[in-house]
Amino acid sequence: MSNLSLAVRDSSTMLRRNLLHARRYPSLTLNLLLTPIMLLLLFVYIFGDTMSAGIGGRGGPDRSAYTAYLVPGLLLMTIGSTTIGTAVSVSNDMTEGIIARFRTMSIHRGSVLIGHVVGSVLQSVISVVLVGAVGVAIGFRSTDATVLEWLAAFGLLVLFATALTWIAVGMGLVSPNAEAASNNAMPLIFLPLISSTFVPVGAMPGWFQPIAEYQPFTPAIETLRGLLLGTEIGHNGWLAIAWCVGLAVLGYFWSTSKFDADPK
Repeated sequence: MSNLSLAVRDSSTMLRRNLLHARRYPSLTLNLLLTPIMLLLLFVYIFGDTMSAGIGGRGGPDRSAYTAYLVPGLLLMTIGSTTIGTAVSVSNDMTEGIIARFRTMSIHRGSVLIGHVVGSVLQSVISVVLVGAVGVAIGFRSTDATVLEWLAAFGLLVLFATALTWIAVGMGLVSPNAEAASNNAMPLIFLPLISSTFVPVGAMPGWFQPIAEYQPFTPAIETLRGLLLGTEIGHNGWLAIAWCVGLAVLGYFWSTSKFDADPK
């Protein structure tokens, strides 16, 4: 069997293993998924009229417009939330001894990480679909987006999920236990809170705007809004791709170097 065939076979086995774990122990995934859904319902039904009144100079409450503004940001927040489960899962594998067992077996070395990454990306896509369905149920619409724009939006979500997953894998590998992995991955939820998810960057205090603007979530959110709602994308599209590629490469080399290092 060629090295490529061996890698595909073993990666598929590890993918099935991770998906079975997610199915048998769904509590972590469900808890992480509830965060963006609760924020969506909270900001639409509790703060929607107030938040929408001053955004974009509309001059009055418009809950439906704010729902359209909010959903793209929360879709990306969903990805960040879901990947925390990846960090916890990887940390559990490292601390419970299964990785030591895998090292003694004749399997492709990279298949363990690939299984985690592919499984996490699939879970992120499913979570995004569920949150998107809730958004549609409460009034989100994207009637002007073309098929090409929908495909581009889906591609951006998958690319963003891949980038954050590799970072989460690295966080899981360097964490001594599952609790530490969960804490280390908290920026993946915290960063969307200080991005343009809830209000435009221009509405923030001047000293805070660079913090919100020069981070990975804001350009990705603005790009997704542009694709789904027809708003101006500008340079955010290139910035979003650059962030995704940069984080994916960084996470990949960080994760593989930690995984390939001899256990202490």
